[in-house]
Amino acid sequence: RRSGLRRTKSALEYREGGLSLMYYVYILQCSDNHPYVGCCNDLQARIIRHQKGYVPATKPRLPIRLISYVAFQDKYKAFAFEKYLKSGSGRAFMKRHLV
Repeated sequence: RRSGLRRTKSALEYREGGLSLMYYVYILQCSDNHPYVGCCNDLQARIIRHQKGYVPATKPRLPIRLISYVAFQDKYKAFAFEKYLKSGSGRAFMKRHLV
């Protein structure tokens, strides 16, 4: 503690045995051949919710297929990247590099 600051662990880090939570930005290919971009902290559970029709945005566009995902440790960076992918330049980036 040379700087006088103390590093504290979040409650989740204690519960998960020192592992930090990851946030995922994911891209789905829907039956209408248009991508869907989303963000979550449990990718497997979120994909299952999409497949079962529990997500209103993709329910009429089933079946869906996971195309790509990116993992982040920082929640705010994940949400910022999701927002970028939903922008005009982000959609162009997605078409060139991810889909």
